[in-house]
Amino acid sequence: MHNKIYRVLFCGSLSLIGITIVTGSLLSNIVPSATAESSSTATATVNVSSSCSLSATVDAEHTATLLNGIYSGNDNYPNGIGSTTIKAVCNDNAGFAIYAVGFSGDIYGDNTMIGTSGATIPTGTATSGANSQWAMKLAKVTDSTAYNPANLTITNSFDSYHAVPNKYTKVASFSSSTDQTLGSKLTATYAAFISANQAADTYTGKVKYTMVHPASALPETPAQPVACDGGKICYSPGPSSVTDSMGDQSVSNSATSAVLWASNFKREGYGFAGWTDKYNWVLGANDASGNGTGANAGYHIYGPNATITFTARQYSTEGLSLYAVWVPSAGNLQNWTCPNNTAMPIGTVTALTDQRDNDTYAVAKLADGKCWMIENLRLDYDADFTESLSQGFGKSTTYGNFIGLAKPETANFTSNTTANSIYYSGTQSGTATININTTNYPEYRMPRYRNDNTNTDSTTNPNTTVANMTGTNQNIYSYGNYYTWSAALANTIYYNSPTATDADGKTSETVNTSLCPAGWKLPRGGDKSREATNDSWSLIVTGINNGTNPANYDSDTIPCYTSSPEGTNASIALRSYPNNFLYSGGANGSSVGSRGTLGSYWSPTANNGYFSYGLTLSSSAVYPGTYYSSNYVGFSIRCLAGS
Repeated sequence: MHNKIYRVLFCGSLSLIGITIVTGSLLSNIVPSATAESSSTATATVNVSSSCSLSATVDAEHTATLLNGIYSGNDNYPNGIGSTTIKAVCNDNAGFAIYAVGFSGDIYGDNTMIGTSGATIPTGTATSGANSQWAMKLAKVTDSTAYNPANLTITNSFDSYHAVPNKYTKVASFSSSTDQTLGSKLTATYAAFISANQAADTYTGKVKYTMVHPASALPETPAQPVACDGGKICYSPGPSSVTDSMGDQSVSNSATSAVLWASNFKREGYGFAGWTDKYNWVLGANDASGNGTGANAGYHIYGPNATITFTARQYSTEGLSLYAVWVPSAGNLQNWTCPNNTAMPIGTVTALTDQRDNDTYAVAKLADGKCWMIENLRLDYDADFTESLSQGFGKSTTYGNFIGLAKPETANFTSNTTANSIYYSGTQSGTATININTTNYPEYRMPRYRNDNTNTDSTTNPNTTVANMTGTNQNIYSYGNYYTWSAALANTIYYNSPTATDADGKTSETVNTSLCPAGWKLPRGGDKSREATNDSWSLIVTGINNGTNPANYDSDTIPCYTSSPEGTNASIALRSYPNNFLYSGGANGSSVGSRGTLGSYWSPTANNGYFSYGLTLSSSAVYPGTYYSSNYVGFSIRCLAGS
């Protein structure tokens, strides 16, 4: 069971964001021979979010009967083969841009006209010759009562007939305006040249227009459709603001399932919710399992390490294109309260930003009715490595990759502020004994395993074990950083410490302090005797598995799902949307391992002070009551809302 990494013990559109009314107290001051006075104040606040709309009205019927050798973009056909007025307006003055892409045959990026018999007319601007082509152009419409053409610019030569683009291309932009009531109006006209040898048929072509707002986001382009070669799963980042890259995953002809690769993409201000087979996924148009509804009907979201199934040779000719689903931040993680199921139904996904480093995480209401971060913690080290060394971290070869993190007064992580409420002693190899508590150790220098992104080769499998934490395309973003148990508990306990006791001298089973943001905590763990308080147990057994206990529940003190198919199914469920747990592996000393095959997550629950409980999953087993005997190794962190 990957003993080189650790020893694990186990069994076999316009919205009102909020209206707040604050009413002051009734004040009265009664003085002899004076009149009683009172006052009351009320303040109402309405927050109106930015909202934009893009609409279209057909001006001339998009149908024309064209004789062979005739071009429709002339005086005989002033409307070409049809024209449309496009209206765009926002309720702020931040500006926007309009992008266009062809999607004939309902395949985005296909910019040909398709006939009922399968014959095609490609895009282009020809007006004569042997090859038929169709094109589009845009023109500003003057309407000073509501739309301002002065702020609108037709871009990239689309003010004359231009080939219909096969990927999202900016066709117009609206600069910042001092009047937010003004928008833009333009006319799109389509024309075609039909050659003498074009097959008789009825041909259809489509163009999709998308608005990007605000102007400060430009020149970001929307998600582009991606063609994928046969035998591959291709991962697309989506909008152009996404950073980093990934390679293509190979799929053999005989395969009927695949474990998707975790994401290595990052988008500032957005959380990563998973992969979708629909490149322009509409947020919220899906059920709790990620199956598309409404605009997404027929498509799906998958967890970043989900197991997907298909028929043999299904992707042998044309591969599978998957696109990152990004969720914009809706606020801060710190002190966020998980809404009830009416306000936030199970399966709902949002995103929140950690104030400590401004990193954004996707958050979901999972099947247990609790709100979890559905991405691994990525909180990184600070630049002051010298001070962390002075505290003893990094003095020995074994712990050479431990690096200090931010101080609590600026970090704002979860903390038990009661003096002396947590007090542990321990000895680290190569250092003197250090007593740590919230009073005499206020800086919380937290060692963790440095997980550098050395993404240099798009062809390398990111899930293979790589020595010395170097290598290629390791998908660092989704895997997050690796932390020791001491780091996970914000250094309130040391590796392999003596029996942990609180201020009253009692054995402490769960440590309240953690590296999670304020208002969040490490999910509690434990064996069978602690199932009532085991958060992982609650999620897996009560939520995902509908109350069904593991097969060995009555015979073992560390129940787990290992028998087939329950072990495999439990693992698949944990890695499915929106749970999104990962095979993120672990770290020990200067090496990492088990990426793509194993995931381990810390809990704050101790076992005799020396060992700690947690959650482990593999392809065929899930251990909600695992405990680890090597607290100095690096594992992943997931945080749960609440204190």
